Amino acid sequence: MRRYALIILLLASFSGYAQSTINNYKYVVIPERFNFSREDNQYGLNTVAKSLLEEKGFTVYFDNSEIPRELAGNRCNALNADVVQKKGLFVTNLTLLLKDCKGNVIFKSKEGKSREKEFAASYNLALRDAFTSLNDVPYAYDGTTAEAPQQAVAPTVAPAPVPAPANTPAPAVAETKEAAGTLYAQPTANGFQLIDTSPKKVLTLLKTSVQDYFIADNDASHGIVLKKNGDWYFEYYKDNKLISEKLLIKF
Repeated sequence: MRRYALIILLLASFSGYAQSTINNYKYVVIPERFNFSREDNQYGLNTVAKSLLEEKGFTVYFDNSEIPRELAGNRCNALNADVVQKKGLFVTNLTLLLKDCKGNVIFKSKEGKSREKEFAASYNLALRDAFTSLNDVPYAYDGTTAEAPQQAVAPTVAPAPVPAPANTPAPAVAETKEAAGTLYAQPTANGFQLIDTSPKKVLTLLKTSVQDYFIADNDASHGIVLKKNGDWYFEYYKDNKLISEKLLIKF
């Protein structure tokens, strides 16, 4: 009889675990820097991961941004995204992990691979390859709210009021630079390279799933090129300051 009770208990445990899916979560929190990266948002990977998760239907926040009250009061209402790298010779291997607040893996992607020689292109293609696993998993938030972890509170001390954070983080203020000259776009396998009149390559652009939005690299800085109000801008961080450099591009 004791053996049967143990079996039933184990089956119930496995059943409870199986019920935890990505559909139980509305939010995903993503770090500004993955463990294998040397700088925040290196090669634009964190921005790309955020965009791809939003395309799937999640509401996504960086771990250093302001978050809604529902999530601030209980971080267990969010999945934590991570991307891990497996070392390989002449190949980039990346895997997407979505974990709950206790570290349990709720979703693990396939190992995304790329053999591109250029680092920025290779990491971005491997990340996108890993994310294709999400296409095979239907997602629709089912309204689940995680139970908040219990905390000991002294009965004689009233909790201090906490101001509610804004639902949407304010955009960063950028230092704007004017265009240095006209650049000419030459198509590549995954985007464009911009050259000046020398001719000299100035920027490498990699296509994303968003129109008029490119991952950009000029060897010295990694960032994005995007179109705002009809004009092109190269945005990147330098010495912890956001720089928005206007570009004149002829496609």
